[in-house]
Amino acid sequence: MYELIPTAPLEEGETVITSFYPDRGAYWKDHIVLAAVAMAIGMAVLFFMGNPYIWTGAVGGLAAVAVRAFYVASDELQVRWDLTNRRLLGPGQRIARLDQISDLRTFGSAVQVVTSTGDKHLLKFQADRPAVMADIRDAMGRRS
Repeated sequence: MYELIPTAPLEEGETVITSFYPDRGAYWKDHIVLAAVAMAIGMAVLFFMGNPYIWTGAVGGLAAVAVRAFYVASDELQVRWDLTNRRLLGPGQRIARLDQISDLRTFGSAVQVVTSTGDKHLLKFQADRPAVMADIRDAMGRRS
């Protein structure tokens, strides 16, 4: 089963500074953009195939994204990331030690955490990406 919250135990002396949760508005905004892109691609494919009913590409693209969005919303909106004074703990056993984080980037409404070992983690559907990045950078500066 897929875990939606961190399951890694805290180390001795480790404390949770803050937790990051997905934002419902960011989730739906991202899916609206994804649906628009899927609709355009569907219509373009049908156009270049010579299909006279290119409008069905829009219907198909919208339907595909809408079904996915409604199907996974209940899980995606419950995911939690915990920032501690030593690590960033994600769903299940996803762990990024603060001293191994080499880069923080934005990717849509997500914050991408890149480690020096090449691992990449996404904190998806964040309403305030700059604040999330600032919190992680602050914790990196004061880790114990």
